Amino acid sequence: MKVKISLLLMTAMLMVLAACSHQQEGSTASTAKHIGVMLTDDGLGDQSFNDSSFKGLEKARDELGIEFDYREIAETDTYEKGLTELVKEGNDLIIGVGFSMQADLEKVAKKYPKKQFLLIDAVSELKNVTSVTFKEEEGSYLAGALAAMTTKSDVIGFVGGVDADVIHRFEKGFQKGAKSVNPKIKILSTYAGTFSDAGKGSKIAKDMIKKKADVLYAAAGYSGVGVLKEAQSQGKYAIGVDSDQYYTAEKAVISSMVKKVDEVVYQFSEQLVKSNQMKSGHVVYDLSNDGIDMAKIRVLKNAETLTQKINSLKQTLMKEEGGAS
Repeated sequence: MKVKISLLLMTAMLMVLAACSHQQEGSTASTAKHIGVMLTDDGLGDQSFNDSSFKGLEKARDELGIEFDYREIAETDTYEKGLTELVKEGNDLIIGVGFSMQADLEKVAKKYPKKQFLLIDAVSELKNVTSVTFKEEEGSYLAGALAAMTTKSDVIGFVGGVDADVIHRFEKGFQKGAKSVNPKIKILSTYAGTFSDAGKGSKIAKDMIKKKADVLYAAAGYSGVGVLKEAQSQGKYAIGVDSDQYYTAEKAVISSMVKKVDEVVYQFSEQLVKSNQMKSGHVVYDLSNDGIDMAKIRVLKNAETLTQKINSLKQTLMKEEGGAS
């Protein structure tokens, strides 16, 4: 009998302990911040904008304890549907990665005015949407200068993704930077019409190389990956974009113009965790606040000398009012 009672008591105690443990786990889960992100058309694996955003979320998960979910256009058909799903999941913050989803994000934000949204690469006037943009022209100015310092043919190329204001800023900055080094340099410029077609990027690069271009700068998402790989296959140089794309084509990529989307995502995640809210309005990232930069210069024999020149030019740009814009 005593043994039976003891067993019953032990079972009861274990049940109580299990319940307490479950409550603690539930309490932890309920206090964690949840973030949902809608990715642009080319989704994960673009080796650029989307992958950088995802990297920021992973860092926030590992260091801040946030939980996150994401959607790709391939599974939702429209941005609006994906964003709505992320809202209905109960996420505390919804992030739209890219200017192309502005209209859909604003539709959803109007339907859910109490939800917080973060729009990257476009500016919204809605009160519950924080907008983030970058001064791509400043980083591209450095990329253009580097291309002009590197070329042997005095012909360089720019490949854009789609015909949009943000890509125009890349192009204009690249042109100004190159001409600041060599006013007579020839700059070829072509738009792929898509961020998602590496084959199209490869074809454009091939055409530019036939026209003597020996340094190519691609601001074209996954289409740009085709540019980098084609440059490598033909023994030419390339400059990547958004993230450090050196490992995409290690014999060709001399540097990349980095938009630190991963750090931006992490910073806003941190604000959400610490204060339950974020900076509102329009936040601009540039050289001065380390939102953009050039990745390490590699491949070239004079990489160290070029690094010093680019760093000096960077300091000059930051001192000048308005930078290279």
